[in-house]
Amino acid sequence: METTAIESVLKRDRAIVLASLAAITALAWLYLVRTGNSPEMAGMPDMAGPEFPLIFAMWAVMMVGMMVAPAAPMILLFAAVNRKRRALAGPYVPTAAFVSGYLLVWTGASLIAAGAQWELAKAALLSPKLAAISPEVSGAILVLAGVYQWTPLKHACLRHCRTPLDFVMFHWREGIMGALRMGAVHGFYCLGCCWMLMALLFAGGIMNLAVVAAIAVFVLAEKVGSFGPWIARASGAALTGAGLYLILEPLLA
Repeated sequence: METTAIESVLKRDRAIVLASLAAITALAWLYLVRTGNSPEMAGMPDMAGPEFPLIFAMWAVMMVGMMVAPAAPMILLFAAVNRKRRALAGPYVPTAAFVSGYLLVWTGASLIAAGAQWELAKAALLSPKLAAISPEVSGAILVLAGVYQWTPLKHACLRHCRTPLDFVMFHWREGIMGALRMGAVHGFYCLGCCWMLMALLFAGGIMNLAVVAAIAVFVLAEKVGSFGPWIARASGAALTGAGLYLILEPLLA
């Protein structure tokens, strides 16, 4: 009877967490859709263009929209462990603490990305669509992203992201600060896995929602798909080939 009650609580908790993550992701995408074609997000960072806080906010919300879904298995496992501990009269930590630590890492990454966009725009190196104006620069970004898909660091981080149970076993910490730390550590693994994929936005257009969505779907497939590591390697070859084509095309014309 007690086991049945615990299972019922876990199922309800899972539904609540999934609904919360879906709502957060949906709100982030709604924001991106509403701002994607706004005049404030176009052009260069001059007196008529967007201020830096707006650019930073856009990046931060975009990272939420792209990275919450791939982290869902880890978040759900954290919630399940804590809910079971609570059902057995053990210590309990809100799942929000873990999620906050995870998003704190991506917020820091958003600050760096916003700074890069600001400087590139001031140097007139971005188009009105916020993509690199030079095919050679775009090609170099694609090549670097493709090569990174094959590196040991990429696959070590990807392995941690794809094995939430191992992460919980080796990185569990008690209390709210422990949950924040766990979320941050998991966030750093995800950042190590995906940072060059995010750099592709500078090649395809930072506010090109089709590119943003494609990268988000790809990251999700890498992290939760059955063939994630093979997807990473295949994409590495494709990105490298596409980048070399962009770089060499003017020379072959």
